Amino acid sequence: MNTLSIMFSVLMTPLIIFLVILLLASIKQVNQYQRGIKLRFGKFVGVVEPGWRIIIPIIESMFKMDIRVKAADVPYQETITRDNISCKINAVIYYRIADPARAYLEVERVMHAVSQLAQTTMRNVCGELSLDELLSNREEAANRIKKSVAENTASWGVEVNAVELKDISLPDDMVRTIAKQAEAERERRAVIINSEGEKTAAQNLADAARTLSEQHGALHLRTLHSLNDLSSDQSNTVIFAIPLEILRAFDSMAKK
Repeated sequence: MNTLSIMFSVLMTPLIIFLVILLLASIKQVNQYQRGIKLRFGKFVGVVEPGWRIIIPIIESMFKMDIRVKAADVPYQETITRDNISCKINAVIYYRIADPARAYLEVERVMHAVSQLAQTTMRNVCGELSLDELLSNREEAANRIKKSVAENTASWGVEVNAVELKDISLPDDMVRTIAKQAEAERERRAVIINSEGEKTAAQNLADAARTLSEQHGALHLRTLHSLNDLSSDQSNTVIFAIPLEILRAFDSMAKK
């Protein structure tokens, strides 16, 4: 009897160890930021929610999908604008997996697919804009890229949150041309501002001269006020200008 018990224990011990290992291997953990894609005999069964889940080895398999927002860098793409100017543009696209099942079953390597689509879309959209439109309104260009990418990735279960243009690189000769254009524009504005100032000053002087000529004695009072200002500094040499009317009065008195 003791021999049978020993043989039974010897046989059961490896079996128990095997079952424990099998159970441990069957337990899979799905984190809160993940969703599991469960397949049975290679056929899609359903999406596994976060927590511990039992997956039967050989019969079932599970693949995890990260549903957090991802930032994919779109490398520099050389494009030609609508006005035939060559430039290089790079961007960053923010997206997330909205439907894990479709993202896994409908497209291979979804992250790579989104990046490639963003590159081609960015070249196409920038080719529809002129250089001035691209430089002055990046937000509009980014929105057009986002709209186009979102429409194409919706069938993949991917949701595009935002697209931002990071940098627009221009050839050196074009940078110099834009700098000269900006300098010419600043000079033009400076000339306009100076001319407007001179026009306003001339108008004010004309108004002042008109007022002095219309008021009797105003010119003499202005002359006396100027002499008073000059007399405050003894080093000044003052040449007193006598109005012509006074000289004529003295001349007429002398003739009498």
